[in-house]
Amino acid sequence: MNKSTLQALVLITIALMTASCAGKGGRVTQLDAAGATFPLPYYTEAFKAYEELSGIHVNYGAVGSGGGIRSLKDEVVDFAASDAFLSDEELAEMPREVIHIPTCMGAVVIAYNCPEITSLQLTGEIIANIYLGKITRWNDPAIAAINPDQKLPDKEISPVYRSDGSGTTNVFSDYLTKVSPDWAAQIGTGKSLKWPTGMAAKGNPGVAGVIAQTDGALGYVGSEYSFSLDIPTAKVQNQAGNFVLPSLESISAAAAGEVAPDTRQMITNSAHPEAYPISCLTWLITYKDLSYSNHSEAEATETARLLNWMLSDKAQAITSQIHFAPLSPEMLAVAKAQLAQLTYGGNPIDLTSSPNE
Repeated sequence: MNKSTLQALVLITIALMTASCAGKGGRVTQLDAAGATFPLPYYTEAFKAYEELSGIHVNYGAVGSGGGIRSLKDEVVDFAASDAFLSDEELAEMPREVIHIPTCMGAVVIAYNCPEITSLQLTGEIIANIYLGKITRWNDPAIAAINPDQKLPDKEISPVYRSDGSGTTNVFSDYLTKVSPDWAAQIGTGKSLKWPTGMAAKGNPGVAGVIAQTDGALGYVGSEYSFSLDIPTAKVQNQAGNFVLPSLESISAAAAGEVAPDTRQMITNSAHPEAYPISCLTWLITYKDLSYSNHSEAEATETARLLNWMLSDKAQAITSQIHFAPLSPEMLAVAKAQLAQLTYGGNPIDLTSSPNE
């Protein structure tokens, strides 16, 4: 081994020891998280704002909700992000008790690439039948019947779906399960599904990209991704029979009503007459007691303070700037009650030094 190689190894060892010491007792400068791509545009801005206030950088890996939950289960992140709350069965499989902290609301939109169509209305049954392979062309009689002002082309529909375990898929399939008996019987709800037809793409960015590049494509994506690529989105018929576009108002309307004590609830297919029917919550998920693995008390405290800040007025104000919706006062109250349960070694975590709102 030559001298330069030896020096390099020594420097690497020192760096690793320093990082390890910082994690166990020194000042925390970074938190690690992984999960959903759906809220990535919001988290990017919110985490950036938090770093400017606190000096804490959030290293967020947008690997999909399923990947985020696996990372939390393996205890390699401080928290996970998911658009699908953990079921009772999934909770039982986690190594320790977890809590769900909702951060914002959003919409899964039906984006399409068909230049001949200037405006599109769809029902849940039509959307389900497209993904079931029963409706294959844009001028299908079922689509034509609710779009009388459009000259629908005799062109193949190319449905696009998520290839990775996805909370967005969970929300989308939850909606279709509620509105389509055929979908409920054949496919059902889940983060990963056996798709009868279509093209696969990874993450919301991947699906949006395939739609934008494929003439005749249709797919489900987080609203911000369709807006950023200027992809047209369909009005979707809600439970009251109204065709609605996603907006701050229509997403908020979908969340009207009682809040589950643990915040684990779906808001798809809302009965509110003004609600966009494929609206959803998204969560940051962490362990109730943060003294797991090699986590120091300082890391636990910074994790709790970040989660607390995500419920602040400043963080919530960022949502509407990028096509998401803030939590309702009722949801915020329940979320804060969940946050108050966080402990380190059984002792409550002090949040009084959180960055100013």
